[in-house]
Amino acid sequence: MKILLVCSAGMSTSMLVDKMKKASEKKVIDAEINAVAESELQNHLNDLDVVLIGPQVRYLEKRIKECVEPLGIKCDVIDQLAYGMMKGDQVLDQAIKLANYK
Repeated sequence: MKILLVCSAGMSTSMLVDKMKKASEKKVIDAEINAVAESELQNHLNDLDVVLIGPQVRYLEKRIKECVEPLGIKCDVIDQLAYGMMKGDQVLDQAIKLANYK
């Protein structure tokens, strides 16, 4: 499962990626999780299953969805509380549910 987090600069989102990777190891889920700035999204669309948008750039949701959904990539805004508290396990669960990943 390939998950990409999109944010403005990538600092706090990269910390969340680390927590999501640890959660995926605990759940024994084969997941590749990365974060990029919105300006780099076009360069990272290969074989993605899910794009999660940081709450601080939720205003970009429509534009990002128009870009990724025609490619069959699921997209949603990260739950704000889970993001703010850096709950990697909850954000991973959000991605799994979105992708219907078993």
